Amino acid sequence: MGKNKKENFIFTLICCALMVLGMDLYNGILSNGFNSNLFIGILIPYVPIFCIALILDWFLVGKLAKSIVAKIVNENDPLIKKVLLISFFMVCGMCFCMSLIVSILHMTTPSQFPAQFIKTLGMNFICALPLQLLIVGPIARGIFFKMYPPIVNA
Repeated sequence: MGKNKKENFIFTLICCALMVLGMDLYNGILSNGFNSNLFIGILIPYVPIFCIALILDWFLVGKLAKSIVAKIVNENDPLIKKVLLISFFMVCGMCFCMSLIVSILHMTTPSQFPAQFIKTLGMNFICALPLQLLIVGPIARGIFFKMYPPIVNA
C-alpha cells in the first residue's frame, strides 16, 4: 500500500489493529454473548493477540500473500483486482494461523484438535473476509491516505 517500508508498516499496523479488534469482538460475542463484560474481555488479551498477529502478518503471511498475487496479477490488471486478491490471501493466511494458535491454546484433548481447528477456522473465515473487504480495508485505506496522501500526477 505504501511507497516504502515505513509506510507499508504503518498500513499493516492499522489493518492489523482493526482486524484484531473486529475479530476479538466477533469471537467474544460468539463465546459469551453480548454482555457488560464483553469489552473488558476483549481489551485484556488484545495486546498479546495484536502482537502475534502483527508478527505473523509482517514476516510471514503478508510476504506469502503478495508473492501469490504477483504470480496471478499482471501489470495491466486493474488495481482493485490486486487489492482484493491481496486482501483475500491475507485473510486466508491470517485466519489459518490465528485459528491454529487459538485451537492449540484452547485444546481440550488432542483427539478433538482437528475438528476444533476446522470449526474455528470456518467460523473465523466467515467473519474475517467480509470484515476485511467491507469494513477494515476501506477504513484502513482512508486513515492511511489521510496520513500519506497519494501523489497525483498533474
